[in-house]
Amino acid sequence: MKSKLLLLTIFIFAVSVSGFGQVTMLNPKKITYTRKKPMMDYKKTFTITYPRVKAATPTISKKIEAVLSYEKAFDFKLSEEMGEIQWLEDASYDVNYNANKLLSIRLTIEGSGAYPSSSTKYIVVNTATGTRVRPIDVFVNTNGLLAQLKKLKDAEVEKTKADLKKDPEYKDEDISGLFTDGDIYNKLKLDAFEIDENGVVFHHDYGFPHVAQALQPPGEFFLTWDELKPFIKKGSVLAAAALVQNGAR
Repeated sequence: MKSKLLLLTIFIFAVSVSGFGQVTMLNPKKITYTRKKPMMDYKKTFTITYPRVKAATPTISKKIEAVLSYEKAFDFKLSEEMGEIQWLEDASYDVNYNANKLLSIRLTIEGSGAYPSSSTKYIVVNTATGTRVRPIDVFVNTNGLLAQLKKLKDAEVEKTKADLKKDPEYKDEDISGLFTDGDIYNKLKLDAFEIDENGVVFHHDYGFPHVAQALQPPGEFFLTWDELKPFIKKGSVLAAAALVQNGAR
C-alpha cells in the first residue's frame, strides 16, 4: 500500500512539474507592408514580424498576443505608418526566456526620421494567465531593490567616466552633465526587466541626446536568483520560477 502511495505521489509531482515547466509556443509571422505614397524609395515598404502564440488555451494565446502588440508597446498606429508618418522600417522580437509559466521577450522597432533610431521594450508575461507581469506583481521592498540597482548604476557611471578620460577624443570634454541630466529626466525604475535562467536583468536608459548616444553606458544591471531572493514576492510566479531555476543549478 505504501509503495502504491509513493508511486502516486511521484506521478503527481512529475505531472505538476511538467505542467509548470511547459513552454508556450511562439511562431514568427513576417509581413511586409507596402505604402501607397512613399515619401522616398526606401520608405516604400516596412516589415513587422509578429509573434504568433500557442498557449494552454486559445483565449490565453490571444491575451498574450495582445500584450505583445507592437502598437500597444510603442504607442503607434499601423494605419498612420501606412499614411504620412512613414518612420517605421522594421519591427521584430527576441525571446529571452520561455519556461516555468514565464515568457520574457524583447520587442524592437527601427526606423528613421531626421536620423536612424530604434527602441526596445522588455516584456514579461505570465503564460498561465496571459497577463503582463509588472514589478508590483513579483517584487517586494522595491526601495531596497532600487538602492541595490543604484549601486550598480553608480559603478557603471564611474567606470564610463574613467574610460572616457583615457580616450583622446573625449579626455578634455566635460561629460558630467550627461549623467546628471540622465538622473533628472530618466529616473532609475524597475519597469524594464527581463528574465533568463540565471536571474533578472534590469534595464536603464540614461537618456543621452542622439549626438552623444555613442557615449551612453549599456544600463544593464544583472542580479542572480540568490541576490534577488530578499526582493521576490512570496507566492508569485517569479518566486516559483526562481525555485525551479535554483534547483536546476
